[in-house]
Amino acid sequence: MPDRLILVGRIAGAFGVRGEVRVTSFTADPVTLAGFTDLRRADGSPAPLLSSARPVKGGLVARASGVETREQAEALRGLKLHVLRDALPPPEDNEFYLADLVGLRVETAEGQVLGAVRGVQDFGAGDLLEIKPEGAPSFWLPFTREAVPEVDIPEGRILAIPPAETE
Repeated sequence: MPDRLILVGRIAGAFGVRGEVRVTSFTADPVTLAGFTDLRRADGSPAPLLSSARPVKGGLVARASGVETREQAEALRGLKLHVLRDALPPPEDNEFYLADLVGLRVETAEGQVLGAVRGVQDFGAGDLLEIKPEGAPSFWLPFTREAVPEVDIPEGRILAIPPAETE
């Protein structure tokens, strides 16, 4: 779906007393958040645009459109910032967005279908793919070169080595 929303940041709260916000960025370069001209909320409605951004540890500090006071900035705490997938630049060769993995078929080298990618999470020890088999509970697969040697987005599949085979 080309019009799907991709999470790129979250407002962590106020910074200082003049209405600036601290933003946790989920982009490679946090300052790129200020370059998006169409930030959205999770429901697709417009979110405040960011400007005058400067990097800080863990993200950036920026001005948010329509925010003039610390209280207004604090009221935005927790707001998740999204962009339309089409607003992101195309990935380089042999690169992809993690969001593009959702929905891909996961199979072994022998062609056995393990399920489909339901989500990608990082709980602190690296990315994990949540795989949902048909009619069975989800399981987690480390998103490492050993466990996932091949990702083929145009073909809609991921080649995986199940955990029992990696030990």
